[in-house]
Amino acid sequence: MSQNLLVELFVEELPPKALKKLGEAFSNTLFESLNTQGLTSTNSAVTSFATPRRLAAHITSVTAQAADKQLSQKLMPVSVGMDANGNATPALIKRLQGMGLDESAVSKLTKQPDGKNEALFIEITQTGVNLRDGLQKAIDETLSKLPIPKVMTYQLADGWTNVNFVRPVHGLVALHGSEIVPISVLGLNASNTTQGHRFEAKQASITLKNADTYAEQLKTEGAVIASYDERRAEIVRQLNAAAAKENLKPIDDEALLDEVNSLVELPNVLLGQFETEFLEVPQECLILTMKANQKYFPLLDANGKLTNKFLIVSNIKPADASAVISGNERVVRPRLADAKFFFDQDRKKTLESRIAGLDKVVYHNKLGSQGARNQRVVKIASEIAKLTGDAKLVEQAELAARLSKADLVTDMVGEFPELQGIMGRYYAQHEKLDDEVAYAIEDHYKPRFAGDTLPRNQTGIVVALADKLETLVGLFSIGEKPTGDKDPFGLRRQALGIIRMLIESKSPLAFTQLIQLVLKQFNADASVAEAIQEFSFDRLSVNLREQGASPQEVDAVLSLQPDLLREIPQRLSAVRTFANLPEAPALAAANKRVGNILKKVEGEVKTIVTANLLQEPTEIALNAALGKVKPEADKLFEAGEYTTSLKALAALKAPVDDFFDNVMVNADDPALKANRLGLLAILHQTMNRVADLSKLAS
Repeated sequence: MSQNLLVELFVEELPPKALKKLGEAFSNTLFESLNTQGLTSTNSAVTSFATPRRLAAHITSVTAQAADKQLSQKLMPVSVGMDANGNATPALIKRLQGMGLDESAVSKLTKQPDGKNEALFIEITQTGVNLRDGLQKAIDETLSKLPIPKVMTYQLADGWTNVNFVRPVHGLVALHGSEIVPISVLGLNASNTTQGHRFEAKQASITLKNADTYAEQLKTEGAVIASYDERRAEIVRQLNAAAAKENLKPIDDEALLDEVNSLVELPNVLLGQFETEFLEVPQECLILTMKANQKYFPLLDANGKLTNKFLIVSNIKPADASAVISGNERVVRPRLADAKFFFDQDRKKTLESRIAGLDKVVYHNKLGSQGARNQRVVKIASEIAKLTGDAKLVEQAELAARLSKADLVTDMVGEFPELQGIMGRYYAQHEKLDDEVAYAIEDHYKPRFAGDTLPRNQTGIVVALADKLETLVGLFSIGEKPTGDKDPFGLRRQALGIIRMLIESKSPLAFTQLIQLVLKQFNADASVAEAIQEFSFDRLSVNLREQGASPQEVDAVLSLQPDLLREIPQRLSAVRTFANLPEAPALAAANKRVGNILKKVEGEVKTIVTANLLQEPTEIALNAALGKVKPEADKLFEAGEYTTSLKALAALKAPVDDFFDNVMVNADDPALKANRLGLLAILHQTMNRVADLSKLAS
């Protein structure tokens, strides 16, 4: 008989940052195990519940007994089980007896191929598992696979037994319909009772009527919103409603929302405020301390400016919430005062005066201090800026680079490392430095992650390139390369940041030139440059595919390793357009064929064609076609008209096809062969300026 199933673990407060994953893993793994054992149906569905004090799953259409299965079991090779006359050997008889069968079962055996030989198989009926055994197996398997960040050991009530779990478990519910499934786990036996909210529940213990009343009973009797998603939506609703009353809006922070949702079972949003004098402190500092330390939602005005009001997500609903509000206001005030103190103290010293302190900050034991690193970044930034020919940019880049890490030794960044760069900008503006320099100090960490914005000015671009290139080349030079999924220094992110800046800012700077420029700071050899080139283009390849380009299109463009990365989007677009032409498949295939022919040639193939050595009409026609198409395609390429340049190649389809149908390239006459190879070399050169079109061949 199919009924709905409910399983709940009632625990002490779970780690908030892990709750969402724990809840999803608990319900999904439980469902998968029951499904594998045949205890669910095609119509079964699982619903996950997760609160700070419980993990639960509701699964529909769970049967009390899985259906029997017909299985074909291999016994042994025919040569072992049967003699020359086709009679059962003692080995086969013994095997059957071990399965509780007699000699009469021999007639029911079948012969089936098993690799190179035949084997004897027997059809057996496997009795379906009952729910008690199946659920016991499922819950054991589920607990063993939970993504527990840190396991704790605790003692059971018997005073002897120790068990391991993320937090001590105090209750186990297992209901099939209204019937208790007698399973046990972590020293607990299943029941139909659970507990509601620690303070707001109508009664301490809740007796569940059946599996389907779980969520409703917890809400009405236990003052608990059991669903993670429903509770999160309720928090969002209350936050927006409370903010709207003040004509303000809460900060948008998904991670904070998830963490707060994992701290409460009955959300109650309250409005708090602090003294306006604290607003003199940069809002990033105040927002961070309220988020990180108190889990509050700061409120912003219509212009995105911080106000002195914030929202508290409480776990209780008292009739008079004034004590809760005042308590939170009293707690946040010292934190804000600390931030103001740090800000005031930091401004008493200039950024320039702090640079010497970087010598005491360790960067890497093989690469020296942050001070040494800072000196390298300044030199690199200066050299990059000089490539632009802008003297003012050189001056600004050198200053911004020199001051870029000074805020690392300030009190504010010491307390809140997340504010590095941001505080540097504020302190630079306090010193009346040019905004171009101030914003470059903040932005040189950008882009910090996928989708992040680029530095907002050219000085910022230069310093950010210098900073990331120094990191990438420096760590590669000492062998600190990412391996597999391990990338402790975030070098994949650094490489992609460099690539994005060169492409999206349409920089005229050549990638290999930049690498060579930075290599001088580390006395690294050419192999390091090659490794960085390969690593960076691999990241670019992944990024382009994630943006929707096909592997073939990406490979076609990147295989040429274009030095000006700003050209890549246009080249990719051109290849995509070319690939849709009716002539494209044949030209791509021909290009691949040409490439293979030229690879097999020993020595250099000269791109020269002697007209009087052209004998066959089709090679004469191909040479003539190239004479028309190549100058046009080359001119368009040099002008950056990549799409039109590739479209021009369509005129070569017919003469190329005719050439390969009628001309023997590897002629016996060496002069004739060399001439035809020269013709193919010119064709190959013409076709592969924008991209390696052979990569498009299927």
